[in-house]
Amino acid sequence: MLTIDVAKGEEVMARVTDELALNGITRGAIVSVIGAVDQCEVSTMPKHDASSDVIRTYTDPLEMFGSGEVRDGIPHIHAVFGTEDGSAVSGHLHAATVGHWFVRVYVIAGQ
Repeated sequence: MLTIDVAKGEEVMARVTDELALNGITRGAIVSVIGAVDQCEVSTMPKHDASSDVIRTYTDPLEMFGSGEVRDGIPHIHAVFGTEDGSAVSGHLHAATVGHWFVRVYVIAGQ
C-alpha cells in the first residue's frame, strides 16, 4: 500500500498525481482519503444533464473523507466534506488545498 501525505500548503490532486507517477502506479484503488482542507472544488451532475458537471468551490475549513480509483495514472476521487454547521458537501474532487492540517491518501496498486 502506498501512503501519500499531503502537507500544509499543498494541493491534494496535484500531490496524488505526482506520487502515483513517481511510484509507477497507473491502476489501483484509492481505499481511503482522510484529513482536513481549507478549500476545495467538487462537482456534481445537474438533474437534466448527467454528462456535464456543476463545479462548486468551498472556502471554509472542511473535514474530509473519500475514496476512488486510479485509471491510466489519473486519480478519480469522490469525497465528503464536513462543514462547521454539521452539514456535508460531497462530489467528485477537482481540487483541495491543505492549510492547517493534513490529508493522507491510501492507494493499493492494481495490475
